[in-house]
Amino acid sequence: MTYQDYLDGDPVVITAALTGGVQGKEANPNLPETPAEIGRAAAECEEAGAAVVHLHARRPNGERSFDRERFQAITDEVRSRTDLVVQHSTGGTAAPLEARRQSLRTDPAPDMASLDMGPLNRYEHLTSENTRAMVDSLYDEMAERGIKPELEVFNDGHLNEVRGLLERRDLAEPVYATLIFGGGTTSPPSPRNLLNAADNLPAGALFNTLGFGPHQLPLTTMGILLGGHVRVGLEDNAYYRKGELAESNAQLVARTADLARTLGRDPATPDEAREILAL
Repeated sequence: MTYQDYLDGDPVVITAALTGGVQGKEANPNLPETPAEIGRAAAECEEAGAAVVHLHARRPNGERSFDRERFQAITDEVRSRTDLVVQHSTGGTAAPLEARRQSLRTDPAPDMASLDMGPLNRYEHLTSENTRAMVDSLYDEMAERGIKPELEVFNDGHLNEVRGLLERRDLAEPVYATLIFGGGTTSPPSPRNLLNAADNLPAGALFNTLGFGPHQLPLTTMGILLGGHVRVGLEDNAYYRKGELAESNAQLVARTADLARTLGRDPATPDEAREILAL
């Protein structure tokens, strides 16, 4: 994907990351946690311009869940209310591999699933291991179930891991990678680093831009201008602007959709996203 794709006015796929697995209602009371709340939030985001919904599961007490049954309940809610592309998380800080497989085993399987490209640290006591053996194992189950991987690139070293995975496995085109910027072992958030990361992706790969916190708006705007796709939502950013909590995931999606239109790229519909991503 290049600046020419922007000039051509190609649609932009907006992913809504509704919930996450770390911060909860203590960070923003509008963050959805129950299956019904997540289903309603997904429908609002589709109306606002999202094409993909990135899902995590929560226990009834709000803590993160890896249970297949909990993912099933959430997915059923989302599919009953929307036509969105369903993407499940397989990420997990301090979670064993078998737990992280569970989100791949819903019926039907999710359309997509995240696949972390390497180890990372977030916050004081949270580490995600993501050895190559773990990455390959999760990928193999995705391939077996017809799930497209969304390759999560948290830093420049993970760009090397993308190339390594392409050498070890035969990924269907187009390869789809999310470039992630923030703190910890994510790439330092700056326009220059986004440019470099996009330039260093394998030829033909599509990219999605993710910025944590205050970097969500400027870096996703830049991602639109570079011909890429974008991810927004309360998982990554609890605020609409400095000092003002976001009212909903849909509020963040609507701002990005309006901005994309202003910049000459319409938000992709779910069906257009399926065609763009070859789902």
